[in-house]
Amino acid sequence: MIDLYYWPTPNGHKITLFLEEAGLEYQIKPINIGKGDQFDPEFLKIGPNNRMPVIVDHAPADGGAPVSVFESGAILLYLAEKTGKFLPKDLRGRVAVTEWLFWQMGGLGPMAGQNHHFSQYAPEKNPYAIDRYVKETNRLYGVLNKRLEGRDFIVGDYSIADMAAYPWIVPYERQGQNLDDFPNLKRWFTAIEARPATVTAYEKGKAINPPAPMTDEQKKILFGQTAR
Repeated sequence: MIDLYYWPTPNGHKITLFLEEAGLEYQIKPINIGKGDQFDPEFLKIGPNNRMPVIVDHAPADGGAPVSVFESGAILLYLAEKTGKFLPKDLRGRVAVTEWLFWQMGGLGPMAGQNHHFSQYAPEKNPYAIDRYVKETNRLYGVLNKRLEGRDFIVGDYSIADMAAYPWIVPYERQGQNLDDFPNLKRWFTAIEARPATVTAYEKGKAINPPAPMTDEQKKILFGQTAR
């Protein structure tokens, strides 16, 4: 039913988390971002931002031609609306989930991503940049920790807001963070980590791309791209 153009990164994991939780039939089509698959002209027809994930839904709700969706947040919203799952139907619940989904897309993801880049991949260590993004990541962890006080999940039941945030917390050690400093977040993280769908989603990612150090050639492909 659904083709998932995917590589096991935090943004990729968001979508496999949803698909596994919802029990949807899907086929993974690997996009090896270290080899530059994301720049293939055929892929650009559905992923114009040179990024995965992208989905193609061969059975859209309107019964028409297949629908392609790029950007992980948009994909989560699309799938939630398609299935009627992991997105509240009441106005206030929907607004809250959407707020926290956008919080991840605009804050946690980009800031943690810059944290990874400058602390792990930059050819020269820039203390200012590392300190800047480690601190901002820490601030965002604090925001999420406060939100989770007295709550099992970010908004009521498990939702796409949780699926969006969780993969960006997985590499917390590489981000210079200690989960013991954020007890509410740690409890939430541990609960999601133990979900069967989470286990399956991450196992599929490891099968496609076993963890390994990034090569210099891969760094050239991934970093420093221009409009050309």
